[in-house]
Amino acid sequence: MNSAQMHSCPLKIEIDDIDFMGHVNNSIYLQWVQAAVIEHWQRVASPAAVAAYLWIALKHEITYRKPAFLRDQLTANVVLEQVRRESAFYETTIRRGSEVIAEVKSRWCCVDAVSQRPVRVTAAVMACFFPGASEEQAAPASR
Repeated sequence: MNSAQMHSCPLKIEIDDIDFMGHVNNSIYLQWVQAAVIEHWQRVASPAAVAAYLWIALKHEITYRKPAFLRDQLTANVVLEQVRRESAFYETTIRRGSEVIAEVKSRWCCVDAVSQRPVRVTAAVMACFFPGASEEQAAPASR
């Protein structure tokens, strides 16, 4: 299956993001990933879907490649790899120019905005992420 289109999100490094070693604290990467994935959802989904569904993070696996510093210009490149039942599997690459500084694999759960209980991703929501793909194409059995 082809992944959904990549979403790029510029990242801003604040002075409070810098730790005792002089580079961005590892915990900040989680904030960036969350912001980038939510921004992706809000960009691709209809206003009705954004109002009806929320996404919560279930798991992040981060590989830190290089440190980031206060004056760096970074971008988070977000790709939705697949959607299966109530879960979305994302890959986010944080870059400084062409240089990869971190790679993040994450799993997100779709929840109903009112009940805040997990819900299966509907075909209409799936079509926001994967235009023209059938549910079977967007939801491989593995993972």
